[in-house]
Amino acid sequence: MAKIVTFGELMLRLQPYNYERFVQADRVAFTFGGGEANVAVSLANFGMDAAFVTKLPAHAIGQAAVNSLRRYGVDTSGIVRGGDRVGIYFNEKGASQRPSVCIYDRAHSAIAAAHSGEFDWDSIFEGADWFHFTGITPALGENVAALCKEACIAAKAKGITISCDLNYRGKLWSREQAGKTMSELCRYVDVCISNEEDAKDVFGIEAEATDITAGELNREGYASVAHQLAERFGFQQVAITLRESKTAFDNDWSAMLYDGENDCFSKKYALHIVDRIGGGDSFGAGLIYALLSGKSTQAAVEFAVAASALKHTVEGDYNMVTVAEVEKLAGGDGSGRVQR
Repeated sequence: MAKIVTFGELMLRLQPYNYERFVQADRVAFTFGGGEANVAVSLANFGMDAAFVTKLPAHAIGQAAVNSLRRYGVDTSGIVRGGDRVGIYFNEKGASQRPSVCIYDRAHSAIAAAHSGEFDWDSIFEGADWFHFTGITPALGENVAALCKEACIAAKAKGITISCDLNYRGKLWSREQAGKTMSELCRYVDVCISNEEDAKDVFGIEAEATDITAGELNREGYASVAHQLAERFGFQQVAITLRESKTAFDNDWSAMLYDGENDCFSKKYALHIVDRIGGGDSFGAGLIYALLSGKSTQAAVEFAVAASALKHTVEGDYNMVTVAEVEKLAGGDGSGRVQR
């Protein structure tokens, strides 16, 4: 069984019930989520040996965060305990023409205060086949960016495949900061995952004849973006998710995967969204699973986008689906008929 290690921040998610706005809510749902943790949970649900590494406080909320991973079989033995707080994000679910809103309260979280020497990367990567992180993690501070680099160097020394989802967050750092730091980290990356905005925001690489606000995509433009990313950093594969947003409820969802020779585009899914947070992470997990399982480039992108399409039907950050369910959808059965 392949072993995948992910590294990042696990956050407390607080969300009003149903589609209430922050200003009208008098109670919230309490769950956990975070880019790399979401990937680990998906992979564990696919039957992979998935480990998540972070730093969390030793108090009860930190333990609840750890337990949220353990219940799905994620290896939490590499989590360092310490610090004072768990990062929080507040999520207001959008509806129809009203977009979702996320407000972050993550300053001075345990992982943001982590430093070199707290993580035994040699031990963490023992027996690992794959390492995954996102562009959110190095954005938490120069110290965390340094930890990401340490992890990449240690993974490369062991011949481990490295993937990165660019995941630019403008609330965490500037485009200039992101471009400089991610250019350094991407030297170690084998598989790059991006979306319709990240390549432009981080590296200034833009798809031609595409208006993401209007939901209009140009396939050739995105193939060009993938080629430019691969040429600049030497990525073995570049995946780009393609979201055509009509309303907060209704999106068209597809992806492409470039393997250095072929541009493979998936089928397109018309989504009616329950919860879109974690959609990109579920795509990343599906891609990692598919590539580690030896699927072809076309089959890999079909599996990844089907896994992500199903995540949009699941409440919370974590994707609660199985390989069999993903394979069924990727194979063409998207009827949604009752299973008896």
